[in-house]
Amino acid sequence: MKRLAGKTAVVTGSSTGLGQGIAERFAEEGANVVTNARSTERAAATAEAIRDSGGESIGVGADVTRKADVIELIETAVETYGSIDIMVNNAGTTVEKPLIEQTPAEWRSVIETNLTGTFFGCQVAGEHMLDTDDDCQIINMSSIYGSGGVQGRAPYNASKAGIENLTRNVAVELADGSVQVNALAPGYIRTRLAEAPWGESIEDHPEWPYYEYADEHIENRTPLGRFGTHEAVNNCAAFLAAGEHYMTGEVLTLDGGWIAFGWGSKSR
Repeated sequence: MKRLAGKTAVVTGSSTGLGQGIAERFAEEGANVVTNARSTERAAATAEAIRDSGGESIGVGADVTRKADVIELIETAVETYGSIDIMVNNAGTTVEKPLIEQTPAEWRSVIETNLTGTFFGCQVAGEHMLDTDDDCQIINMSSIYGSGGVQGRAPYNASKAGIENLTRNVAVELADGSVQVNALAPGYIRTRLAEAPWGESIEDHPEWPYYEYADEHIENRTPLGRFGTHEAVNNCAAFLAAGEHYMTGEVLTLDGGWIAFGWGSKSR
């Protein structure tokens, strides 16, 4: 039996990358999936691909930095499918440049999309979930960068650290309503967003800060010696969404041992 049969899931930022993979996996597991992007056309494209593969999905354009948009997104899910059982707050962005060069607009863009967008998703979906007697799941997307400092990523790292503590707070507040709230913190996963600054060798990106993030560097810093895959993230997301666990307020880290290694480097 499909683990998510009869459930409705909303996945923000699901027109590409990890969000798209999670949305597709949830559909394979039997969920009604509401895909999302700022662009209605991009959200609809993912939904159409899911339907073409035999799943059930609609696409909704919404900007997660606007609470009114998030309300419309969630209400559309409820009106279409009758409930919202799973909320994945995945929409995110980043800026990569030295701290002193970052502009106020760049800071706000990252914080508002990543952290404020997750807050709105938890708040609006949580209110609907509290009105049901069913067990519900909220999954927030963090990162290994929520646990450390890295050159050029101050807004992103701050937003992810905020998401992790927000997850704990929301988990405590919603626990009486049978809502479990957890976060996923991936390490280096092969995605279009992540691949851009990486090369096949150290020499490909000698300029700061990318010289430290060539493939060889990442693999050398990861105890498992390889990048993560979409499938690994999808497996963890499906596990949390199924609710067959006794977890809430947790951050599930999938990083090949990166954090356990203390951000070190293996000998070559």
